[in-house]
Amino acid sequence: MEHPELDRRERDVLALERRGFSGPGAKERAIREELGLAPVRYYQLLNALLDDERALAHDPVTVNRLRRVRDARRSER
Repeated sequence: MEHPELDRRERDVLALERRGFSGPGAKERAIREELGLAPVRYYQLLNALLDDERALAHDPVTVNRLRRVRDARRSER
């Protein structure tokens, strides 16, 4: 079955996650300036994308890395 493509915002969220950020606040600033989102909303969208098969098909390396990070954090709780 063919999955519909991710929309522009979803692709932009994954692209931002692929980048490395120097120093505290740099990522949050990029989220606000480049995507026009509040960081809380960004992380809500990102978390939903991690469970979306379309995101996995679009960027398996980033999605799998973030899933591992999320799973590790959950198991620490």
